[in-house]
Amino acid sequence: MILQNFHISLIYFAVISSALSAGIFFAFSTFVMRALALQPPASGIATMQSINVTVFNPWFYSAFFGPAVACVVLAIAALRSWEQPGAFYLLAGGLLYLAGTIGVTALGNVPLNDALAVMPPSSTEGAQLWSRYLTDWTFWNHVRTAAAFLAAAMFTCSLP
Repeated sequence: MILQNFHISLIYFAVISSALSAGIFFAFSTFVMRALALQPPASGIATMQSINVTVFNPWFYSAFFGPAVACVVLAIAALRSWEQPGAFYLLAGGLLYLAGTIGVTALGNVPLNDALAVMPPSSTEGAQLWSRYLTDWTFWNHVRTAAAFLAAAMFTCSLP
């Protein structure tokens, strides 16, 4: 009974935290990046560089990596009890979050952030990079938004 309650609580945590991640990504895709694009390149670059530094904090780590830990546990549980109702949804939700948010962040957004971090905001190279950065970073952020949202939906579908 205690293990079952923990399992259900972990699913609820995965639903809420995946949806929170989707909301954060959605905000960036729909208005933060658009507002930065309206700024002169040097201002947009400097602001994004600042965001990319301040994001490293315990609150963000908890909101971003907390669901990942839950996803690993729930995916393993799904594979171990594949015959149980909802197991497919748990595995799908876990894989969507892990690949679509953690994986895309590591392989898509972070390399772009790293390239921007070393760019002098007022340079010609910075302005050229900024134009590509806005498009590429936002594309990968759309992918993260969809993946986190779909993960939350899959976790919701897994509930009894």
